[in-house]
Amino acid sequence: MITIREAITKKELKQFILFSFDLYKDNPNWIPPLIQDELITFDKSQNPVFENAEAYFYCAYKDGKMVGKVAAIINWSEVNDLGKKKVRFGWFDVIDDIEVTKALLEKVYELGRKHNLEEVEGPMGFSNMDKVGLLTEGFEHIGTMITWYNYPYYVTHFEQLGYVKEKQFLESVFPFANVKLEVFERTSHFICKRYQLRVVNCKSTKEVLKYADQMFDLFNECYAKLSSFVPISDAQKAFFKKKYMGMINPEFINFVFDANDKMIAFSIVMPSLTEALKKANGRLFPFGWYHLLRAKTKTNAILFYLIGIHPDYQNKGVTAPMFIEYFNAFKRFGIETCIRTPELDENNAIHNLWKTFDPVIHKRRCTYMKKLE
Repeated sequence: MITIREAITKKELKQFILFSFDLYKDNPNWIPPLIQDELITFDKSQNPVFENAEAYFYCAYKDGKMVGKVAAIINWSEVNDLGKKKVRFGWFDVIDDIEVTKALLEKVYELGRKHNLEEVEGPMGFSNMDKVGLLTEGFEHIGTMITWYNYPYYVTHFEQLGYVKEKQFLESVFPFANVKLEVFERTSHFICKRYQLRVVNCKSTKEVLKYADQMFDLFNECYAKLSSFVPISDAQKAFFKKKYMGMINPEFINFVFDANDKMIAFSIVMPSLTEALKKANGRLFPFGWYHLLRAKTKTNAILFYLIGIHPDYQNKGVTAPMFIEYFNAFKRFGIETCIRTPELDENNAIHNLWKTFDPVIHKRRCTYMKKLE
């Protein structure tokens, strides 16, 4: 018999988180999250996303043992402002038992029906800044800190339950050796002179924070036209600055300004914390903090996390001076491997941006959708 219980207390939410540690304990490609970070993300008193969202966390039990989990989510900004009558689900993990999957997803359906919503989509988080997508190809490759990993049978479960692919994402990788400086040198000087641009390459976290709010405002402007995009609020800006800035090497962040000192582009690259997170195994203490701190400057791989260019400057070569800055930084830090985080399959503009580097698609993921009955 399958029993579903809601996780409410801190102890129950920790059990919700730790289920994945048990499920993937023998899988070398799963990357453990930091337990405390997950608890803060789920805490309605600390995460400002709950100003416009609600979520319920459910655990499945069979024969007295935990066998699955799911978060049922409504982003009310998406529902009310964008008119998308959708309930989300995320943080989904389950044993290979489709009956458990059905029982967990029924809790998501109940939430959707309660509010007269019309469809369900996932896995996805609360907002555009959270993890997204079910891995459908590339199970043999190690995960990253900003993506979910899952077993191949997840795909089978959703397809058998009548779900269809909604948004599809690509992930790719290329060696730093593929980056040819001369390709960008030819255009960088011309672009900066023509549009009177200057690139700011930060040297400290304090310097990054000085520009952070402008960056988030530009992010909202750059991605406003994307499906289901919900702008980041001022409270969320503060939350994300606190959550992510400690993990970023400031020398891997670039900002571009015009002649009026208006930010028109930004790019965030993160050091790969994969091995550090595996060593930490979810905990900062006693030694997790050391592995993470060391990985900020002692890694040979990076993740292109986020790039934003003001609509007025898109397709005008603004990335050329930014890539020159990155070339010099990557060479200085001994970077060997460059990883692109999930990008929408249909986003041809971003794919064209990377084609110079001959990237190899090594993973695919998607969200699944189903009409509520």
